[in-house]
Amino acid sequence: MIKPLNDYVLLEVEPTEKKVGDIILPTNDNKKSHVAKVVAIGEGKVKDGVKEPILVHVGDKVIYKEYSATDYEENDKKYLLIQAEDILAIVE
Repeated sequence: MIKPLNDYVLLEVEPTEKKVGDIILPTNDNKKSHVAKVVAIGEGKVKDGVKEPILVHVGDKVIYKEYSATDYEENDKKYLLIQAEDILAIVE
């Protein structure tokens, strides 16, 4: 598994296809949802001798900025590595 450093967060991308029973229906949308699940967080960035906490937790569903992430794929799962400041909101 990947362990993010500093103020980086590892997100698992939500699948874009819908599953009905055993049938997988791909979506024809050209838009990505920009919603993902937090699977790991770094320890936070140190600024002026003080560690700034990361405000999201493992398991949170978040909305992130469109072009601010680094893609990574492992075991047929898609992940994004992103700085915590590029996470815009927590979906409740």
